[in-house]
Amino acid sequence: MHMLASGIESARARYPKHIGIIPDGNRRWSEKKGMPKEKGYEQGIDPGLTLFRLCQQTGIKEISYYGFTTDNVKRPAEQTRAFTEACIKAVRILSLEDAALLVLGNSDSASFPKELMPFTKRTIFGNGGVKVNFLVNYGWEWDLNLLKLADPARRNIVNNIKSAEISRIDLIIRWGGRSRLSGFLPVQSIYADIFVLDAYWPDFKPEHFLQALSWYQKQDVTLGG
Repeated sequence: MHMLASGIESARARYPKHIGIIPDGNRRWSEKKGMPKEKGYEQGIDPGLTLFRLCQQTGIKEISYYGFTTDNVKRPAEQTRAFTEACIKAVRILSLEDAALLVLGNSDSASFPKELMPFTKRTIFGNGGVKVNFLVNYGWEWDLNLLKLADPARRNIVNNIKSAEISRIDLIIRWGGRSRLSGFLPVQSIYADIFVLDAYWPDFKPEHFLQALSWYQKQDVTLGG
């Protein structure tokens, strides 16, 4: 713990205000362990809580977690059920922490878990020290209201993006070795630095977080200037 604390202190030189988390590799982790693909999702709950507390210690102001997307629900029913249940558990656990919690996603869809409806308005838990955005049944087209463009009569009345209250992301950390955004908050990610780890999300270690912070400090953050 002393080494971890020292690593966090050294990361304070220039740490991001808002971190995006893409917790990929759950199914591949399960296959590697010889288990059905859906078994990996629950293994990602504890890493999410550990990461939240590390962000608290480091002074990160905002975290956005990628839960599941409107495309993910096309997967087999047992997988859809498993990652939905994992997201419900994760949100409930975070509601016991000092968090200003918002669940963002298409809540008009049957794929959105009714258990999370109370969290679709940002709610302060504890002292609300960290702003947490949890994306559930999220789709970038839904967020940007692009679906309305299919109706020519409505092209001039497209509303603001659904994620308007979420701030610009400084750093995105993705587990699982893949470097794509996968539709993750495209507006907020426009200037984000992306740190990719080959490790699968269920194999999360605090060192992964510290590696990402250390890497971020070496990036030239100009925001186009």
